Amino acid sequence: MSAFTPFNIVLVEPEIPPNTGTTARLCGATDSVLHLVKPLGFSTDDKHLKRAGLDYWEHVSIVYWESLDDFLAAQDERKLYFFTKKTGEPYTSVRYRPGDFLVFGKETKGLPEDVIRMYKDRCYTIHMSNRKIRSLNLANAAGIVLYEALRQQSIW
Repeated sequence: MSAFTPFNIVLVEPEIPPNTGTTARLCGATDSVLHLVKPLGFSTDDKHLKRAGLDYWEHVSIVYWESLDDFLAAQDERKLYFFTKKTGEPYTSVRYRPGDFLVFGKETKGLPEDVIRMYKDRCYTIHMSNRKIRSLNLANAAGIVLYEALRQQSIW
């Protein structure tokens, strides 16, 4: 019997507490690890953050990173997948593996342009039919991609 290797959800400079709280709850429910890349747009003591995670915080594994550069330097590039609306490659085209890092940018700006350029062959999108909608909610996007990764593993 092999040990379970979790997926990793990475939020780069998240700005909206309820999005991070909801994503933390998602990670707790799926035994995934939440990585928060600073600077954060809120205090981790924020009541909205705690409310979104409800009483599940003790069941969430959270790793804090001082910067995106620190996070990227510590990772195996082959396990990184970046999600942005600035590509045409669908998130469903990836063959996800346990231990992969699913990286999402901040709510107002997404991922930094230099990261998208540097990792252009590792950038994916969640297609939307209505182009008048600017983007999906961060927590929803993380849930969509994470559950596709879990589905591919036939975990449940």
